[in-house]
Amino acid sequence: MRVGVEVGGTFTDLVAIEDGKLRIAKVPSTPGSPDVGALDAIGAAGIEYDLISDLVHGSTVATNAVLERKGAKVCFFVTRGTRDLLLLQRHDKASIYDLHYRKPEPVAARRDTFEVDERIDASGNVVRAFDEGATTALVEEALAGGEYDAVAICFLNGYINPAHEEAVAEIVRRAAPNLSVTCSNEVTREFREYERASTTTLAAYVQPVIEGYLRRFVDALKRRGFAGRFSVMQSNGGRMPAEAMARNAIAALFSGPAAGVIGALRQVAASGVRDIITLDMGGTSTDVSLIADGVPDLASMTKIDGLPVKTPVIDIVTVGAGGGSIGWIDDGGLLRVGPQSAGADPGPACYGRGGELPTVTDAHLIRGSVRAGSFLGGKMRVDSEASRGVFEPLAAQIGMSLEALADSVIQLAEANIVRAIQQVSTERGRDPRGYAIVPFGGAGPLHAARVAEELGVTRVVVPPHAGVLSAAGLLMSDYIHYRVRTRKLRLGADAENEVRAILSALEDEVSAYLLSLGIEGEPVFDRALEMRYVGQAFEVTVPLGERDAQNVKADRLAALFGEAHHRIFEFSKPPEDPVEIVSFRVGVKVPPSAVPALGEDPTMADDTGTEIEMLDRGASLSCRVLPRAAVPDTPIAGPLLIEDGTSTIYAPPSWVTVTDAYGNIVMNREEV
Repeated sequence: MRVGVEVGGTFTDLVAIEDGKLRIAKVPSTPGSPDVGALDAIGAAGIEYDLISDLVHGSTVATNAVLERKGAKVCFFVTRGTRDLLLLQRHDKASIYDLHYRKPEPVAARRDTFEVDERIDASGNVVRAFDEGATTALVEEALAGGEYDAVAICFLNGYINPAHEEAVAEIVRRAAPNLSVTCSNEVTREFREYERASTTTLAAYVQPVIEGYLRRFVDALKRRGFAGRFSVMQSNGGRMPAEAMARNAIAALFSGPAAGVIGALRQVAASGVRDIITLDMGGTSTDVSLIADGVPDLASMTKIDGLPVKTPVIDIVTVGAGGGSIGWIDDGGLLRVGPQSAGADPGPACYGRGGELPTVTDAHLIRGSVRAGSFLGGKMRVDSEASRGVFEPLAAQIGMSLEALADSVIQLAEANIVRAIQQVSTERGRDPRGYAIVPFGGAGPLHAARVAEELGVTRVVVPPHAGVLSAAGLLMSDYIHYRVRTRKLRLGADAENEVRAILSALEDEVSAYLLSLGIEGEPVFDRALEMRYVGQAFEVTVPLGERDAQNVKADRLAALFGEAHHRIFEFSKPPEDPVEIVSFRVGVKVPPSAVPALGEDPTMADDTGTEIEMLDRGASLSCRVLPRAAVPDTPIAGPLLIEDGTSTIYAPPSWVTVTDAYGNIVMNREEV
């Protein structure tokens, strides 16, 4: 049996496959102890632990540790003269009109930052060797109080020559053998000292948290008889064995959203859909990502709580628009939705756990787009009267009926999602109208068609079991490992051999690392270059396909860069303008032994549906309700609500719906 368990902000989802048969479970998350929710899901599915051969896990433990500032107490060693590196940051403002704007707070305070008298230049040459005796005394004095849980080390130019970082790490291990130690060269071998320092301290900050979490989880699994392979999802869309993740916790920051992207890609690819925008709307937030020609965009850097993380990650934009997002009135008297969320505890008012604020889920119950008796396939009882009760004060304040207010809350949540999709499409130089939206998560399929209309998208593809697709994506993910190196090279014929040599060396590194973890299989390499015009401050990622990886001629690389630059910025310079490579990125992918498919039961249900009244965009609609198994392979017109046990799918008027041969529900918008 193969099992995927994904811990979300509101629900913990499980998908298990045994001999082609599917088991699904969805239980409330336990934010204080996420592993308890995961074990609850396994119990709810009735799975015997000794039958599990492959368990893949995704969670928000690392993310929450940063957002809630509940990570380790970090001692930070830097090059003399750079003690204020984390405080200076970049000279920009995330909110330029906010008079009270403050830069994000680093996870290592200035009083916990200590300077080591050393210096290596940008070519890797030692300018000032550190004194081992003086450094040992500094380390011992810094750690004498026993107040730290982890140590981070980031020296100027440590990415090009890590000798001093490694020497200080050894001193730390001798002085405090029980402390977790993180060097910048182990986390990212790229230049830009602030981003590298931020990534290093964040890695140290979450390392003891993830180590402790995985240790507790593994011990609990073993006590219950589990003896299979345990893997954890990474932010880059691939899994790694748990023992490797315990040494590289920073890679787990966005594991849950990444699993959903992979699940969506693999499931709809069978139907020939390769250009998609994923829309993962759960209880707390919505995550969107763009996949062009079957390949997810991979960003070289992301941010969490305003702090940069320099590691390859699937390009995902997150907005506070989930089922638990709260409706409220701002100081100007305008209705707003999110980013605050009721989360899993207490959750929306309809859950009956003490929620007292109006949420998007409550709004759906009020306007009729979710039926109380069919929530989670009827397995979870919800109280629509409680939803009405928490909306009444807001309706009185704003002077609207309950139904109209609920409809407005849903429209605002959809507007937030539209803006997120524009960030991964039009702001990246891609027209969303050429893509299909693939919604999943408990709430994604409810909103996808209306979001598509706002973007001019005419096709929505909903995978089977969309409400638990992130858990299924865990089982569909490859083993993946990336290595990145900064090496500035001006493009020209004399640099071609060095480009080949660096790419080849990185391929050997990533392959050897997977083999050291016992992962064997046919490797597939993913290569990219970070390039820019000479004189530019920042780079553009230029992916290299298999053909381009074999052809690293300067003119070919320059042409690829020009195309990528033009797509983003709408211009490119003449061919004679000098171009340079800044960093090299190589990843290796090894697929699991089997990739599951999530087909539906081909037996058609006899249910011909019922009619309900619902409000949508201010109009009262008579809407047909069908179970998913009753949706035929011939088109039927909306308005239509389709219930599949883990989510509800809404096809508005002017949309036609059909089930394809792979169990995907395909909705197409007719010309209006």
